[in-house]
Amino acid sequence: MNTTPITPAAVSPIAMHALPTRRRLLCVAILLAGLAPARAFAETAAVTADPAACVACAEPDVWIVSTRRLPSICRLPAHASFDVERRSGGAWQASSAEELLAEADRPLVFFIHGNRYEQSDAKSQGVVLAHRLRAACPQGIPPRVVVFSWPSQQQGRLIPSSRNNFRRSFVDGHYLARLLGQVDPAQPVALVGYSFGGTIAVGAIEDLVEAGDDPSAAVNPWVGRPGRSHLVLVAPAVRHDALSPRGLFAPASAGIDRLTLLINSSDLALKMFPHLEPGGKIDALGSVGMPRRWLPGSVEYSATDAAAIVGKRHAFPLYLESAALSRTIAAGAIDGLVAD
Repeated sequence: MNTTPITPAAVSPIAMHALPTRRRLLCVAILLAGLAPARAFAETAAVTADPAACVACAEPDVWIVSTRRLPSICRLPAHASFDVERRSGGAWQASSAEELLAEADRPLVFFIHGNRYEQSDAKSQGVVLAHRLRAACPQGIPPRVVVFSWPSQQQGRLIPSSRNNFRRSFVDGHYLARLLGQVDPAQPVALVGYSFGGTIAVGAIEDLVEAGDDPSAAVNPWVGRPGRSHLVLVAPAVRHDALSPRGLFAPASAGIDRLTLLINSSDLALKMFPHLEPGGKIDALGSVGMPRRWLPGSVEYSATDAAAIVGKRHAFPLYLESAALSRTIAAGAIDGLVAD
């Protein structure tokens, strides 16, 4: 019996297909779990940088909207009872969606997390992102950062849980669309979607674009809105052809003014993306990127490969810890979001 331990470093994605089924699935599990070579693979890894060391050290305006107790749905809902909290004085206090959306002159930045997040992890990373954004615009209007917390915690075995969470990300695109559909059309909005959060972000925009001609949807128009709409996708676990002219989320491209894409061509977890769908053969957008020609000419587009900085690991905190990558995320989200 071959007792050679299986590690991500020892098995390439091509060689993996030659392995027996059980060993291949074990490899996938290790890659998705991020067990080797260190726990830095885990998406919930702690951010070591001290937010208080940021240029703008005042407490940022951070909220959380949770769908963790909401049921599965298959379309834009007529309404949704979100759990909303606001961070004040270092503590989280109950609030409401109405209060969240009350300041129409404040730019909104939504952080949509990825797979295997507990709500506490989503909150802590959202706060760090808020500090990065505040430091990036010390003279401008500080954005209101909204953590969109969805039920992505691991339940049961890793691979079935990840597949279930991937399917759930399509559900939460509908919920996010319901919330965004209540935003004042003049209010600038940026979405920062990480990993599975990318599916939620583009799904929500697609819902809003397609609902624009349906008065019964009761959402504010999204296409042609006076407020700018920016989309930042960080290592997105989304089909690489999702925004192509015939892609799954093709209409979403009509609902954004800027797309900032951070891929990682070395990310081992993203290379396993095809295994999330039965018979899947489609690579992840966060792994291989996409051509500029798939977007309307009016959309500002930039793409950055973070492989040289992040390496093979799949973890949002690694992007926040890098000064260069966090600046790219902040610039994509808020540069030009508010007119001078």
